[in-house]
Amino acid sequence: MMVPADKAAFTLRRATGTLAEGADKLAADLGATPVEAVLAQANRKAVRNGAAGAFGTMRPRPGEWYAFDEKDNDTPDWYPQGLTCAEDSGSVGVPVFVASWYFKPEPPAVERGIRVTFLSPQTLRYQHALLVEAKPDGSYGPINIHAGGVAWYGEHLYVADTKRGLRVFDLGKILDLRTGQNDLGDGARIGRSDGRYHAFGYRYVIPQTDFWRVATPGVHFSFVAIDRSTSPHTLISGEYVAEVPTGKVARWALDLTDGVPLDAFTMGQPKIQGAVSYRGKWYLSQTVDARSNGRLVVDSGGQVAVRPFPVGPEDLTVSDRRLWSVTEFRNRRVIFGVDL
Repeated sequence: MMVPADKAAFTLRRATGTLAEGADKLAADLGATPVEAVLAQANRKAVRNGAAGAFGTMRPRPGEWYAFDEKDNDTPDWYPQGLTCAEDSGSVGVPVFVASWYFKPEPPAVERGIRVTFLSPQTLRYQHALLVEAKPDGSYGPINIHAGGVAWYGEHLYVADTKRGLRVFDLGKILDLRTGQNDLGDGARIGRSDGRYHAFGYRYVIPQTDFWRVATPGVHFSFVAIDRSTSPHTLISGEYVAEVPTGKVARWALDLTDGVPLDAFTMGQPKIQGAVSYRGKWYLSQTVDARSNGRLVVDSGGQVAVRPFPVGPEDLTVSDRRLWSVTEFRNRRVIFGVDL
């Protein structure tokens, strides 16, 4: 059961530093590409109702789901974590899901940081883009975090940074490295060198533009979501705690004016990988292990119900009157939706 908690522990402090300056420099040099254009030339194809092993013993299965292609489903290096959508944003004219992934390389692979995937449920086409930290000199580097959750509002993409808070990226600054004479450079390098741009072979990079850091050490930002059913609309983040039901969740007004949450709650459940409030209810995505089905916990203000969920469910978002999530384990990687 959700129990009110001390919200002050989740207070954030803005720490923009030189991030905006570096992102502006890159955007001035490369120009920006809208989300619609990225989807129009997306280079990978999802599989409708593929990778059904993700659902294990879950019955009934979701009404709709999309599996990543064979290469992305089987890779041991990249793991999906966060999920958001066009309805969260309210600023894009086409349906699209955005999933975050973190890099978990096998030595001697070089750290490549985090990426996001733009997936169209209409065409099933999708495209990866690398999230980077821009520098004032016009170069950039990878961001080595877990990226356990992602939320899109307006043009701002909020990415959970477990021990530090929320990193902010501007989806009005999606940068195409094929601009001009650049040919994507060296697939083993990242950054700007001798007038060329490198991003481990990725065509698109998105620079970080802002940072909201935790004011109190020890609070974790494991996932993040948007609730557009509240007034004002709210940004949600919370903690994954493995063994005991002490993880908390907090909500902020989207302007994040002073960094102080509007409210906070103890969730009363362990192993929560994602949480979203919607029309007065809380939905919690709970994992068990890499082989067992997770659970969807629904708290309706004192009444708690548990529903079947896939193996390895992660972050949550609401789109088209459904609750959506993404699963993380190899050959079981899908974006799926269930009725609210």
